[in-house]
Amino acid sequence: MPSTSKASRFFNVVDQREFALCQSINRSLRFRPVQGYFKVVSRLGDGWLWYLVILSMPVLMPQAGLAIALLMVATGLTCTITYKLLKRWLIRERPFISFPSINCGTPPLDRYSFPSGHTLHAVCFNTVLAMTAPEVAWLLLPFTLSVAASRVVLGLHYPSDVAAGALIGGCLGLASVNGLYDQFIQIAAVA
Repeated sequence: MPSTSKASRFFNVVDQREFALCQSINRSLRFRPVQGYFKVVSRLGDGWLWYLVILSMPVLMPQAGLAIALLMVATGLTCTITYKLLKRWLIRERPFISFPSINCGTPPLDRYSFPSGHTLHAVCFNTVLAMTAPEVAWLLLPFTLSVAASRVVLGLHYPSDVAAGALIGGCLGLASVNGLYDQFIQIAAVA
């Protein structure tokens, strides 16, 4: 597959350029409170906090909450398919695999690194909420930023994985609100 070999060559160059930054950020794991905080954030970023937000939206916002929850579910599924296909196609090893001096702070959910699925979901959901329930989005913004930071701190991703995840997630969030929100409002009105 020529595109995979081109991607591998590209990532090999980028990995070397990002190694020093990854290693310096990853060194913060020496401090137990830092490691503990980012492990908890990472675990909640596996989906648990987002499931809670989705389930609570109809209660928090009786008028539009069900529509927002349905939109988040649909968009979350799109995010999962997108990042899994990209990881399978682009095949970038995680920093702790490529560079043994980078410590793995918590076991990854899958093998490959690009893009960061945790960041993609967090930014996507925060974008959806920013456009539909800004007061909730502001409350969750520190968590979203912590999820993104956790990926590099824990040695699971390069900064470019996180940046790509944020960009893709933001675009998917914008597209879903612009394309589907009104339809989910109508569906929720019938329910």
